[in-house]
Amino acid sequence: MFKTNLGFRFVFIFTFALALAIGGCTWNSSDRDSRADREEQERRDEKTRDEVARATERMKPAIESAGRQLDKAAEKAAEEAHAAAQGIQEGWERGGHAPVDLNRASEKELLELPGISGPEARRIIRARPYHDKRDLLTKGVIPRSSYEKIQDQVTAN
Repeated sequence: MFKTNLGFRFVFIFTFALALAIGGCTWNSSDRDSRADREEQERRDEKTRDEVARATERMKPAIESAGRQLDKAAEKAAEEAHAAAQGIQEGWERGGHAPVDLNRASEKELLELPGISGPEARRIIRARPYHDKRDLLTKGVIPRSSYEKIQDQVTAN
């Protein structure tokens, strides 16, 4: 519906502007008084309408083509905006934070990691120091399923 209204408005404005440009504005108070002047004005108006109708007819394919191009551009822009929004959401969900240092993180920071419970956070703290983040597995501090959820979000410095 919006596309139809936009096209109609464009054609209407274009036609109106063309009518003014071709016919000009010739009305004045003396035109009302003379029948000959009124008939002459009617002929000019008819000529203007015909010229505008022909010009509009000639321009119709170009206007329709421009409308199709605008539709394609709007569709592409919407797709790109959607992709950008998805990228923002994915980046937000990944965290974009600096990795949590297993040797320095507080219990609260460890609890913010996905799948880490209170007892696991306390076991991580008790099993310090870590030389590598994989020490969480080799020392048996957390199960592999928990490690796989946090492996990209932790470090051992």
